[in-house]
Amino acid sequence: MKFKLIIKIAKDLGLLNLARVAFYKASVSSGLNSLKKIQYAPISGDFFRAAPIANQGDNQQQEYMFSPFGWMPEISITDLKWDLNVLTGKSYPRMNKPWYCLADFDSNVGDIKGIWEASRFGWLIGLARDYHLGRRQALDELNETINSWLDHNPPYLGPNWKCGQEASIRVMHAAVAAKLLNQIKSPEPALLNFVKAHLERIAPTISYAIAQDNNHGTSEAAALFIGGTWLVANGDEDAMRWEKMGRKWLENRANHLIAGDGTFSQYSVNYHRVMLDTYSISELWRRKLDLESFSPFLYRKMGLATRWLYQLTQEVNGDAPNLGHNDGAKLLPLCDSDYRDFRPAVQLASVVFLKSSAWREAGSYDEPLKLLGLSKPQQILGKPRSFHFSQGGYVGLRSTTGAFVLFNYPIFRFRPAQNDALHVDFWLNGVNLLRDGGTFSYNAGQAYLDYYGGTQSHNTIQFDDHEQMPRLSRFLLGSWLKAEGVYCDQSRRRCGASYRDYFKCRHHREVSLSEKALRVVDDIQGVQKKAILRWRLSPGEWVIEGNRITNHTHAITIDSNVDVKRLELVEGKESRYYYQETSIPVLEIEVVSDGKITTEYKYR
Repeated sequence: MKFKLIIKIAKDLGLLNLARVAFYKASVSSGLNSLKKIQYAPISGDFFRAAPIANQGDNQQQEYMFSPFGWMPEISITDLKWDLNVLTGKSYPRMNKPWYCLADFDSNVGDIKGIWEASRFGWLIGLARDYHLGRRQALDELNETINSWLDHNPPYLGPNWKCGQEASIRVMHAAVAAKLLNQIKSPEPALLNFVKAHLERIAPTISYAIAQDNNHGTSEAAALFIGGTWLVANGDEDAMRWEKMGRKWLENRANHLIAGDGTFSQYSVNYHRVMLDTYSISELWRRKLDLESFSPFLYRKMGLATRWLYQLTQEVNGDAPNLGHNDGAKLLPLCDSDYRDFRPAVQLASVVFLKSSAWREAGSYDEPLKLLGLSKPQQILGKPRSFHFSQGGYVGLRSTTGAFVLFNYPIFRFRPAQNDALHVDFWLNGVNLLRDGGTFSYNAGQAYLDYYGGTQSHNTIQFDDHEQMPRLSRFLLGSWLKAEGVYCDQSRRRCGASYRDYFKCRHHREVSLSEKALRVVDDIQGVQKKAILRWRLSPGEWVIEGNRITNHTHAITIDSNVDVKRLELVEGKESRYYYQETSIPVLEIEVVSDGKITTEYKYR
């Protein structure tokens, strides 16, 4: 790697962040960091006690079942195995090793998220919800399952203590369960010990989380704030340091990571939801304990972030573009909606931060409001319309016929995750017609990483088989692109932008949307051997008819001012859920020289 590129990446990542990471690693290796010194006595007992429930009768509703990542076969709570990787079926062999002795990525076990999934305690909310709705047996299941987890994951041993964010998610889920069971102000001693053990783990590594400039910082700040205030409210004055630390970083992260148009630092729809849910529960917790408000600036940022996700969410089914990294996380599983239904998070945040309902009509997305004791406001957010989030690099165009196109261009304040510059995502009445590939897995091998994080997994141009930005490591791309010639005319539903990559290849794209068709014009320069334009299509029986392709409902026409060497339908892959992969048709248009390619997608 060239020295110049290293210096450029260091500046882009932020010298302070690099210093935080370097100091953290040095303190761990030297033994100066307190994480190697913390010890905690075994925790056991009843974590939650019997409480008044909504249905005083003997509710015979079906037993709660846990579905990993929102799509895998359901598992009975009694069958959970804490060392089992649900993605690979392999067992983790070092459950009794201190967490800091374990590798981040272990090829013998596979993707560690398969270990972490059950240990995020999403089932805790499910069981608390069941009990709240009248299934009395759920309380015994809840206490038994927490004790089982602690028997197999004593503080601070094994992979389930390795990540501060994973520990933070457990704290947040425990807090929500206490809310549902009305045990926030009088928790059981075992529950307080559980929370304190987690804060002892989170606090020593908070600087590393902050240095990532992502949802690790927001999650860990929320856990410290929630857990710290909880402990202080129950007589543990020493926990005041965690409360102050958590509040400080919640404010700081909202200011630093959320742009003035609501864009979150990770350029990801799913991570945006995680961040939004994190702040929603933090604010509701603050209100419950009647604590000092956060700053007006934080509330303003959260309102913007709420509107951002609202604009991208399809009202009819709650789906959204599969934009950026998607690790299968779904915080606050307070209703039975599909993993890809973003409406519950948007509705909750809209009520909490904007005092408005995102959607007036009743739906499953209202269930979290009922469980959390929130009234649904009569005031509603304005109808989604065309938008330009200029600080994040997103344009959304809408027609009156239900069509929506999202166009993203490169404007990076933070590290980009995927080679998706000038990608177009196209929707019609909640159906994704031109789509993003997704993520699949963070640890499934280089071929998967290159495919799903690469240009070929997006609806854009690929020059000469190279990527728009070179991959330097699993989570780091180099030579960050910078958009030029950006424009957006919302009234005429037109937009465009261009970039020049590190090989000096230039791509300029213009997008326009009418009541009947989407039109995309690609002007490319710098082709050495070939350039490929890809359109990742919705599944169906597509056929090629000359320069036209149709599924007998919609038609796509390709025109070019240079010879088209190849116009072909090939099999592609997409991952709408973490570690799930399905086939889709992909239209590839290959040219061998500079020129202009015009695509018209007629949808009516």
